[in-house]
Amino acid sequence: MTNKQKIELPQLDDYRSLFLNNTPLLDVRAPVEFNQGAFPFTENVPLMNDQERADIGIRYKNAGQDEAIKLGHELVQGDIKSERIEHWANFFKQHPEGMLYCFRGGMRSKISQQWVYEKTGIIYPRVKGGYKAMRRFLIDELETSIQRIEPIILSGRTGIGKTIFLKKIKQQIDLEGLFHHRGSVFGKHVTPQPTQIDIENSLSIELLKHLHQGHTKIVLEDEGSNIGSRRLPENLVKKMKQSPIILLKASIEERIDITFQEYIIEALAEHQSFYGEEQGLQHWSEQLLESIDKIQRRLGGLRHKELKALLTNAIQQQISGNTESHKEWIKVLLVEYYDPMYDYQLSKKQERVIFTGKQSDVFDYLTKEAKVN
Repeated sequence: MTNKQKIELPQLDDYRSLFLNNTPLLDVRAPVEFNQGAFPFTENVPLMNDQERADIGIRYKNAGQDEAIKLGHELVQGDIKSERIEHWANFFKQHPEGMLYCFRGGMRSKISQQWVYEKTGIIYPRVKGGYKAMRRFLIDELETSIQRIEPIILSGRTGIGKTIFLKKIKQQIDLEGLFHHRGSVFGKHVTPQPTQIDIENSLSIELLKHLHQGHTKIVLEDEGSNIGSRRLPENLVKKMKQSPIILLKASIEERIDITFQEYIIEALAEHQSFYGEEQGLQHWSEQLLESIDKIQRRLGGLRHKELKALLTNAIQQQISGNTESHKEWIKVLLVEYYDPMYDYQLSKKQERVIFTGKQSDVFDYLTKEAKVN
């Protein structure tokens, strides 16, 4: 054995610093594992691909660990091995402050570490306990952090500009941003929502960072227990339902303009950037029409028919370059669908409202009275 082969390569387990510092992470698990759940600032360059991992798992089950390891070396050798080492080494050079991990911090990350060291001489740390330990840390910290924070709930009618307002302050978490969903039936983005695990990991990290900076008062947008098809942690939902509320106010004209900008201009641009101009328009139009159909029961048959006719006409006008027609159906949707729901929901929590005002008034109240930056 050479000296390179004998060296004890480093393991680190300061998970808190790892997440507070946005440490770049190299995940050497198989893609199927990575896609089920990972962390921000993470790149997946696996030691074994999905098929190799499955084959090795079968060999392990049928013939034991030694035979499984033997198969692993047979599957990952030659050019395949060299290519993976090169990818890892490039990551290490680009992120000298980073770390690598596998599922439990065991064989896969240790092999990756060792191979790169033997080929390049680079000594790169692996996460002790791997993904499983980091995930456990974030789950435990999420529970603790939720107990420590004092949420202030930002509420207001649909289209009032709550997400826009949140960007003006530091002591906030944009839940709709984390969940990659705008929070309404019309709120889907082109790309899918993160997994439930990814969302929980990101939320836990956001809370860790706020508490590390001494922020206990955190402004959160008023949300239900689900955003899109993902759910908020139950203990956070419970705490939000007991927290003080600040109501944003705006005119119906302002709300129409904000909704128009977000769901027409920005959403269309997102679709066209992803699919191309023509296909993007088609996908975006279909998504709007599907969304209208999803609320047919609540709208009632006649109102749904009228609203869909307005939307269909606006889409046809859109093709010829006129976007303003969308404001007609948006107004009907806001006033006749969303506002009655909002009024009902507000009636059940009116006693928790501590301030009401336009954006500038709410900003002044938060910074001067609530001491939120």
